[in-house]
Amino acid sequence: MREDVGEVTTSLHRPSTDSSRSQPVGYESFEWQETPPPSNGVPRSAWTRQRRVSRWHRPYTFALVIVDLLSALVASYIADSLLEKSKSGFINRSWGLFDGIELFNFFAYVVLPLGWLFLLWTAGTYDRRYLGLGSEEYKRVVRTSVTVVASVSLLAFATKTDLSRGTVATVSLSALVLILVNRAMARQILHYSRRRTGHGAHRMVLVGTLPEALEVYTHVTRSPAAGLIPVAIHLTDGFSAARGIETPVPVFAGRDVLALVREVSADTIAVCGSASAEPGELRRLAWQLEGTGVDLVVAPQLTDIAGPRVHIRPIEGLPLLHVEEPTLSGPGWLIKNLMDRVAAALGLLLISPILAIIALGISLSDPGPVFFRQTRVGHDGRTFRVWKFRTMYQDAEERKATLEELNESDGMLFKMKHDPRIFAFGQKLRATSLDELPQLINVLKGEMSLVGPRPLPADDGDYLGDVRRRLLVRPGITGLWQVSGRSDLSWDEAVRLDLYYVDNWSLTYDLSILWRTIWVVLKRKGAY
Repeated sequence: MREDVGEVTTSLHRPSTDSSRSQPVGYESFEWQETPPPSNGVPRSAWTRQRRVSRWHRPYTFALVIVDLLSALVASYIADSLLEKSKSGFINRSWGLFDGIELFNFFAYVVLPLGWLFLLWTAGTYDRRYLGLGSEEYKRVVRTSVTVVASVSLLAFATKTDLSRGTVATVSLSALVLILVNRAMARQILHYSRRRTGHGAHRMVLVGTLPEALEVYTHVTRSPAAGLIPVAIHLTDGFSAARGIETPVPVFAGRDVLALVREVSADTIAVCGSASAEPGELRRLAWQLEGTGVDLVVAPQLTDIAGPRVHIRPIEGLPLLHVEEPTLSGPGWLIKNLMDRVAAALGLLLISPILAIIALGISLSDPGPVFFRQTRVGHDGRTFRVWKFRTMYQDAEERKATLEELNESDGMLFKMKHDPRIFAFGQKLRATSLDELPQLINVLKGEMSLVGPRPLPADDGDYLGDVRRRLLVRPGITGLWQVSGRSDLSWDEAVRLDLYYVDNWSLTYDLSILWRTIWVVLKRKGAY
């Protein structure tokens, strides 16, 4: 463990004017103010505040503005080109000095695109808090499209303009789809940059006790796409007990936090766990950071709880985190069940020729049953027999006992990357996940869902403690476990992901997992 023990201080921070060290390669350089910011809580003038240390969002936001503007222009062009009545309401009216067609072009290619940008800005879609991660950015874009339709309709009603409903629908839907697709592509580019080069990321100093800081470190480094890179830990307590412990980043104690942030070229301070509960200290740290360009975030000890379940309720200046119960019932749950049954029925009908070809391939590879049926545990602990295409030789169960010592999984499932019991055609089915298609029958019967935790074997004693919580929902053909690594994950990590899904389920989350499943299947990652 790297350590740097300095003068002991009772505060999380202390003004310092030490010179900064050289910046690491690939990180945006910045200059600190020579004089420390005031610590009395009086904010300095907005004209003299230092710009934020992390400035990746400025060019990224500028790129989004250009992309959104082009999307709106293309949407207007699509409607103008494809619909004959797109100019209705303009060409048959007298507009004074303006020709009807010219006025239509002015509204379609100037007013409407600029209106989109203005409403996207007012809806917060360019707010850096929502860029790059999560679904909030996309939700705000969708809400903006509704506002655009309402605004156009209200303007047409006020001016008594008989607009073509098809034109309004085409323009709004085209713009919405184009903006969402382009923003998704921009996000993928940002994620790639963060993973490969470190550009567009935030360098964090974690402040708290060592266990709390390491817990936060583990969570933020699970997703490199989030762009949070811990570079140092500042201990507030228990430094002597931490001596000799190997840590992934340097550990400091008794240092001025702001001086440490400057020294390691960080732009974010993350106050972890109990360190955020020190009376007055967190508030004074926030005061001291005003005008420095350094972000302050608080990482409470509440983990694996998604944002929609957490609400801040300030009471007399005390921000209370209110955690809602998981939503496993209600209209959304009924829609999920209906969507599962309809999708399973349509899916079985549409892919029936593919199923027949796969069945023929299995029969030619190894004569015997086409399907493999195994008892699994489902919703509320009820057992059912899962449908799968057979990918192993018929004596696979008998040969399993001789291969137990070669098991590469640390959980309940037996996994081998090169299992000799799998025939060649079965290996191809597993790599492409086509062997899972018959489970649409289980979905149609209500035993499984399209999205959910994977159904596990019905062995006694397997569902004790936290693991049993995954039985609160129906198992799924795909799930968070599958899109996050599949067989490459450890058992504990797979269970954690399943429990996270149960605790934070939503229809939007299901749709995002289904979308991610397509890319995971195409990449064939972790499939064996």
